[in-house]
Amino acid sequence: MRKIIGLFIFIISYQASKAQQFAFELWHEGKAVLESGDTLRGLIKYEQSQDMKQDIIQVKVKSQMMSYSPRKVLFFEIFDTTAKRYRQFYSLPYSENNTYKSPVFFELLVEGKLTVLCRERLEYRTVNNSINYFYGSSRQLMLVMAYFLLKPDGTISDFEGRKNNWLRLMDAREREVKGFAKDNKLDFENKYELARIIEYYNSLIK
Repeated sequence: MRKIIGLFIFIISYQASKAQQFAFELWHEGKAVLESGDTLRGLIKYEQSQDMKQDIIQVKVKSQMMSYSPRKVLFFEIFDTTAKRYRQFYSLPYSENNTYKSPVFFELLVEGKLTVLCRERLEYRTVNNSINYFYGSSRQLMLVMAYFLLKPDGTISDFEGRKNNWLRLMDAREREVKGFAKDNKLDFENKYELARIIEYYNSLIK
């Protein structure tokens, strides 16, 4: 009986995960500012490619739909109903190997003394939980964040966004930042809670 119940829960969980929709799969109210200077307002759907070479946005204005690469877009903003907040994306020059730079869409997470950008990607990760008690671990497709630092000279460097790495970056303010995160129960692994932590750090820097 326990195995039957476990199997039933596993199937329900699997179906729910398959039904999950990510923000990049949806249309969002927003606006896009083009390289030409034109501003388009309507529904926007974005795609950040895994290889960072085929980013694109689609814009619906009334009955017309248009597609643009980062070369044609300066900036776009959406209201993400899944996160219940506005999100801003910029087309910025970037090179993975410090050679030729090409425009790529980055989301602006925090701006200030420490300016942090991010991009989404999908990864299969091993998950262990009670649902899989009888079947061991399972691999699930999950949305994960890749973080980048925007330096004052405009260069962008990738950053391994683990808690200890963030704290080392904050150097002399580490103790204050750790206390703020603990007091407010903020998780460095949560994108928007991380943004609050970094905003607090920036407020300490004069």
